[in-house]
Amino acid sequence: MRRIVKKKLKKRKENHLSKSIQSLHFIHYIVLAIILFVVLFSNVKPDTFDAKLFSISEQTIYAPTTVVDEEMTKKKQEEAAANVEDQYVLNQGYVENSVTMVKSIFDSIIEVSKLAEQNGENEHVVSDDIQKKLQETLTSAVYEKIPTDVFTILLKANESELNLARDSVVTAVHNIMSKPIKVEQVAEARASVKNELQYVNLSNELVQAAAKIGEMAIIPNYTFDVQATEAKRQQAREEVQEVQIKQGQIIVEEGQLIDREVYRKLELLGLLDNKYTFQPFIGLSLLILLMISLLIYYVEKEKKFYISKHQSLLLYTIIFSITLAMMKIISLFQEMDYSHIGFIVPVSMGVMLIKLLINPRLAFVTSLIFAICGSLIFNEDVTSTFNFIVGLYYLFGCLAAILFLGEHNVRAKILQAGLFVSLVNVFVVTSVTLIQNGSTSNLEIGSYFVMAAVSGVVSSVLAIGFLPFFESGFGILSTMKLIELSNPNHPLLRKILTEAPGTYHHSVMVANLAESACEAIGANGLLARVGSYYHDIGKTKRPHYFIENQMNMENPHDKLSAQLSKNIIIAHTTEGAEMLRKHKMPKEFIDIAEQHHGTSLLKYFYHKAKENSHHEILEEEFRYPGPKPQTKEIAVISIADSVEAAVRSLKNPTPDKIEKLVKAIIKDRIQDGQFDECNITFKELDIVAKSLCETLKGIFHSRIEYPELADKKVKQA
Repeated sequence: MRRIVKKKLKKRKENHLSKSIQSLHFIHYIVLAIILFVVLFSNVKPDTFDAKLFSISEQTIYAPTTVVDEEMTKKKQEEAAANVEDQYVLNQGYVENSVTMVKSIFDSIIEVSKLAEQNGENEHVVSDDIQKKLQETLTSAVYEKIPTDVFTILLKANESELNLARDSVVTAVHNIMSKPIKVEQVAEARASVKNELQYVNLSNELVQAAAKIGEMAIIPNYTFDVQATEAKRQQAREEVQEVQIKQGQIIVEEGQLIDREVYRKLELLGLLDNKYTFQPFIGLSLLILLMISLLIYYVEKEKKFYISKHQSLLLYTIIFSITLAMMKIISLFQEMDYSHIGFIVPVSMGVMLIKLLINPRLAFVTSLIFAICGSLIFNEDVTSTFNFIVGLYYLFGCLAAILFLGEHNVRAKILQAGLFVSLVNVFVVTSVTLIQNGSTSNLEIGSYFVMAAVSGVVSSVLAIGFLPFFESGFGILSTMKLIELSNPNHPLLRKILTEAPGTYHHSVMVANLAESACEAIGANGLLARVGSYYHDIGKTKRPHYFIENQMNMENPHDKLSAQLSKNIIIAHTTEGAEMLRKHKMPKEFIDIAEQHHGTSLLKYFYHKAKENSHHEILEEEFRYPGPKPQTKEIAVISIADSVEAAVRSLKNPTPDKIEKLVKAIIKDRIQDGQFDECNITFKELDIVAKSLCETLKGIFHSRIEYPELADKKVKQA
């Protein structure tokens, strides 16, 4: 019951701790976002000017961005619509109406003329009654449009003349009305009626009278089409391209009058002091959110950090801030017209430190973030928001530093990486200059090359300078610290030497073996060497219970039970780790002390216990508590530890015996699953085996190659 309660309490504490850590992580991300916003704020903040209407501009003002001038666009559209001619359509119905009206008039005249003739009235005299009768037959609107004398002349004509006149006028009206007649062309069209009737076989007086009726029937038939006209105008509006104020376009030059049009453009672009826009800041916030999200994804997904994740984030924030501060400070020199001053920023320093001290994958993500920030900070061209040249330059420089450092002896390659970055920087500058195909002077190109070379070298120098401070401040095991701890005068090493000299000698041998093997597979050889010095510090508690310290004395284990002997032997890992903690030694050394035996089996005491016991003996009782090796260095030390002890026990070690023994030990460790929790590969284990064999052959060289020396010494005696 107590165990269950303890487990629950432990789980609660772990959950509470996990939530606290997550909160700290969130704070770090917020701080990074704030730093980014503060640094980049001034670079996206729109410039404003104290420009007054009808005043003289004190400077040349450029458009900071491209905007659509809706007012000017609308004006251009209306101008295009106004230039569209009115659309007309030929109305065929008007032709038929006019012809029908002419026929009706003449038919009415003929009908009235016949009626008068039946009444016996004189054909040469048109009485008022006849006129009145004709008026009643025709509509008033038509009758009033035709002069009375026209009717008088026509009523005097006989039926055949009227029929001829009617047909002639109908033909003339039809011909004329079949052609488009605008309002302004009506007079001309009516005048052409007489031309159409000039060859008709009628008296001139009758032709003139008939022509009057024809003229009255001629009306405009080419009428204004509202829908077609509006469609044309709308088409003209749509064909007008929107008027834009292009980014980089000169709005007003220095010394030019700020008229209403210029003032309107300044107001549209938000360049007046009384005009403020939040769009750039919203855009910057979204960009920062995207970068921080990318950072969160990689940090929270990544599990392998050289130090704790919380410390890694704090260290990352410091390195990130230092790099951004250098960018920002150097960007101030842009005001002095130093072209492409951003080339000199040692931005690669940041990713070098992040790769060496935090995590390689995080360094790649940071390269992209530095490139984006640099392209914003060093944007000196009004025609673009981002300086893509500087962004590309930073990206390639940072990637070059990360890739050159690689995974092997990275600290020793920092200066070389800086030189490589300089070379890549020069290549990038050269390629960009050639692609632009501009008129860059030789002096400018030379200055670019100098800045590119200085950037890489200074990056490596600063990285080397910052490394000891960060390693010391965050408890990162540095080369200098390892060298300091390897001093034989260190209290713990003196303790091993004086209290357990056999263990000390064994540790030195293991250190030699482990260092060369680690360097062969690209692991940290110096860490393996110095860690090996301390890996058996726990044996100083009971030194005489370990065979290497039993000189001219009985083995105390002969008088102990297998279970008790097992407890004493196994305790040296946990007791050693506790001693190292007490002396505040690096965590790496504590891990080596705890993990160098993993969960391996004490075979001798296990079999001894089985022989002397009448009940079942569990194998788990005779295994080390672990954990299993978590790193390549510890895995190599565990192999070297076993190999050294085993080879020392050989009576006549030969190269073949050593090689078989080393391979057998490694094979046994693999089959026992001791390397399941570290990232060492089978290929690397083969390299470790070869390295150990070569080192052991060197150690036992004299005994292997010159066995006859012993015989000579005997004979001389």
